Formats: sequence, C-alpha cells, structure tokens
Amino acid sequence: MPRDLSIIIVNYRTYQLTKQTIESVIDGKHPFNYDIYLVDNASDDGSLEKLEEDFQEETSDGLIKFIANPENKGFSHANNRAIKESESKYVLLLNSDTVVQGDCLDKCLDYMAGDKQIGALGCKILLPDGNLDKACRRSFPTPTVSFYRMTGLSKLFPKSKRFGRYNLTYRDENGTYEVDSLSGAFMLVRREAIEEVGLLDEDFFMYGEDIDWCYRIKEVGWKVVYLADATITHFKGGSGRQSKALYEFYNAMRLFYNKHYRDEHNILVTIFIYTGIWSIYLSKRSLNFFKSI
Repeated sequence: MPRDLSIIIVNYRTYQLTKQTIESVIDGKHPFNYDIYLVDNASDDGSLEKLEEDFQEETSDGLIKFIANPENKGFSHANNRAIKESESKYVLLLNSDTVVQGDCLDKCLDYMAGDKQIGALGCKILLPDGNLDKACRRSFPTPTVSFYRMTGLSKLFPKSKRFGRYNLTYRDENGTYEVDSLSGAFMLVRREAIEEVGLLDEDFFMYGEDIDWCYRIKEVGWKVVYLADATITHFKGGSGRQSKALYEFYNAMRLFYNKHYRDEHNILVTIFIYTGIWSIYLSKRSLNFFKSI
C-alpha cells in the first residue's frame, strides 16, 4: 500500500549529520505512515556503508530505502531518482544537515490535508543559534528584487516592503502565509503538483532547484505556503567544498534568470544581471581566499 509520505534525504560525505537527521524523523511517533529514501551521491568515504549498518532494522522492514548513485550528478538528480521510485501522496525534500523538531511533520501534513490548493509547503527553519534561516521564505529573484539585494538595499532597509522582498524580512516570521519560494532544505510537495509540473530541473546542480520548482508550481495555479507553526533546525554548509558551493550558488542565479526572465528583458538588462552576479561571486571568492591565508 502506498505511504502517506516519502522523505528524501541526500547524503554526500555527511555521515554524522545524516544519521542525526534520520534519527530525528524515526524517533518521533507519527500518526501517518511514511518511508525514507536515503540517496547517496557517490560519497566514497564509507558514510553510506555506515548508515546502512546503523539502520539495518529499519531497512529490513522497508522504512528506509537506500539508493547509491555511482556518480554525483547533483542534488536535483538525486532527489528525482527517489521521487520516481516513491508512490506516496506527499514527498518531502529534507536536507541531510537538518533536525526535525517535535511534531513538525504532523503539523505540515495536517495543514496540507486541510487545503487541497497547496502544492508545496515549507516550515520555519532555524539556524543553530536560533535565528531564522532567511532562505525558508522568499520572493522570486526578479531583476528588480535582485537589484535591491545586489546593491545592499535589502540589508539597509529590511523592514521595507519594497527593498525587503527577497527574504521577506518585512513579514512576521511567526506568521503563516503564501510565499513565492521555499527552501529545498525542507519542502513538502503534493504528488498531484509533481505530476503536473514535472521533476526538479537537473540543470541546477545544488542551488536554485527549489526556487525553480516553486516557480513552476505557482505558475500552474498551486499555492506555495510558509507554515511558521512547524520547525526544523538547519546546520548549514554540511557538505561540499566551499569554492564549489559558492560557484554553484551564483551559477544557479544565472540559470534561473535565463530560464524565467531573460526573454522578457533587453540585452542591457541581461548584461547588468550577468555583471552583477559574477562581480559578487568574484568578490566573495576573493574574500574567502584572503580569509584562508
């Protein structure tokens, strides 16, 4: 019988963090049935084997299913493999560096069940210091919104409805409301929405796929909702080389602009966007270099 929920966790050389994430799920007493797909992205550090050993009992009863990718083709590809194998009513993308708090999953599923128009739902994501992970509720990075962010206006005026749109810093983090985009660290998606818009775009290697998916989900009329009453903790930056991650972050901005906005704007706007993206990337790369010496 199909499960209510399939939880997909991608592991890449994060044994301790991934183990902690899985334990935070299975230690809860949930009123729904679920399974976990652990997709390993060619870690080659023994983490997959250790996780299989740690969760032998859960594997044998079908609660946890392991998928070993022979090569790392990115976050989207790994999640898509599990989505295609799963048959549940809902699919949850859950980062391997997160801890699910209390009855977070129960609240999210209940809220989704109560509104059939919701295609994707996110929760409040907290950093280890208790502050909000701002990426958990965002506006789409239109050229205007991106300009406010790139010029620092969003930081200077975080409470402004105009300038604070990227991370919705002008909105109450303890409220529940529709948003443009959620974080792939925790994204609960209805099966019907996936069937309508398709899988994650594998052109996005490790960033941007969540914004793109939300864009496509909203584009066909589904709601995307931020639910503040449910919480996880996110230990950011658990896997991946910093330089590689930095490049993929800014390249994802370029991909998203090309896919959704480039045809709407003239060449001057496109040149401005590209210049802004790669200028910030190079400045961040230089800053990281000097910090390391």
